[in-house]
This record gives sequence, structure tokens and C-alpha cells, in this order.
Amino acid sequence: MRRSSEETKAAILTAARERFGASGFQAATIRAIAADAGVDPAMVMRYYGSKDKLFAAAADFDLRFPNLASADRTQIGRSVVRHFLERWEGDEALVILLRSSATNGEAAQRMHEIFGAQLQPLVATLVPAGESGVRAGLIATQILGMALCRFVLRLPPVVEMTRDEIVEWLGPTVQRYLGLPDDDAAVAET
Repeated sequence: MRRSSEETKAAILTAARERFGASGFQAATIRAIAADAGVDPAMVMRYYGSKDKLFAAAADFDLRFPNLASADRTQIGRSVVRHFLERWEGDEALVILLRSSATNGEAAQRMHEIFGAQLQPLVATLVPAGESGVRAGLIATQILGMALCRFVLRLPPVVEMTRDEIVEWLGPTVQRYLGLPDDDAAVAET
């Protein structure tokens, strides 16, 4: 049965996500991805041009931040941490991207673009003008560090924590980076 070019491209992308997820960027090969997709390796190159470009396409995703305009301002840090945990747990592309970004320049650039284009604008809606870059960067240190330890290195103490425990530990730190009041501080002031 012949596939359309869009179906072929989608099959290659699906195979690439699975192969990159299972093997990582370095070990995944165009030949293996093509075999998984049931196409000739030349087709992979025709549609994506290179392994780096295929990886970038496979790791393309939307962080899908919720609208925080009406959120309780004392809980935004916790909401951001909870959202990231849900995204990491629900999309292997983030784990693939994180795993590969330490050794692959294309992957590191993709991570930079995703956080710069999606996290920084969100932060900009919550902080004073001119501070969103630094604050988004600090938030990224917490989110990426947690994700590295939980989903890539699989450090037992972090893996064993529940989502709520991670939210309670990291949420106040993200809240502080945003310069927003924390519910604990609000309670102490009353």
C-alpha cells in the first residue's frame, strides 16, 4: 500500500521520536529510523535533510502554558512547576530533548528556542519590564534541573517523590524568582 507524502513524513517523524526516545540522539541512526518507518533512508533525507533537522522536528512541541491571568498570585510558582511536571510526564519529546541537549548543539539550540519563545513571554506578563530574561532563566534552572534528575538520571530520591511533593519544594522557589508573594509569606503577615 502506497502512502501519501504527508503520511510518509508523519511515519518518519513517529519512528524518529520513538528511536530518539529509546536510543538517544547519538545512537539513533537514519538507517534505523527509516527501517522503523518502512522507508528507504533516502526518503528520510529527502524530507528532513539531516539527522539534526529530523531531531529538531521530532522535538518540536508546545509547552501549552495555561492562562495565568486569573490565577491566585500566591500560587503561580506552584502552578508553573505542576504544569511542567505534567508536560514532562506526558511528552517523551521533552525527555529526548533534555537527554540530547547536553551533547548535541542542535538539541541545545532547540531547548533554548523553546524556553526563550515560550517561557520568557509568560514570565514577561508577571514581572517588571526588562526582568523577564533573567527570571525565566532562573526558573529554567529549577525546571531543567528537576527534569534531569527525575526523568534522565532517575535519581532515586527525586524519582520517588510525588508530583505534589515536588510542587511544594520547587513552587516557592519559582514564586520567589517571579517576585510574587508566596502563600506562606501571606499567612505569616496576617
